[in-house]
Amino acid sequence: MLEGLRGEESIATSMYYGWSKDFLEAGKRRLTGDTARSANTEEVKALKREAQALKEAVADLTLENRLLKKSVIADGQISLEDLDREDEA
Repeated sequence: MLEGLRGEESIATSMYYGWSKDFLEAGKRRLTGDTARSANTEEVKALKREAQALKEAVADLTLENRLLKKSVIADGQISLEDLDREDEA
């Protein structure tokens, strides 16, 4: 089986196993590093705060947009049908 994994070129068995060991160790180090970084770091906390602020801004703008649409319709400045056509465009 080792012959098939090593391919066409003649690679020494010891070299193959050395590369394999290096590859596995690098993977272990990478995984250890990934799990060591906890989800409550300052960077993640800052991103969560920013996401929350953006969600609130969208909610505020959506509410303001709805209120303005109702006001325009109530004042008779535009009909509901016209408003719907503008939304589709």
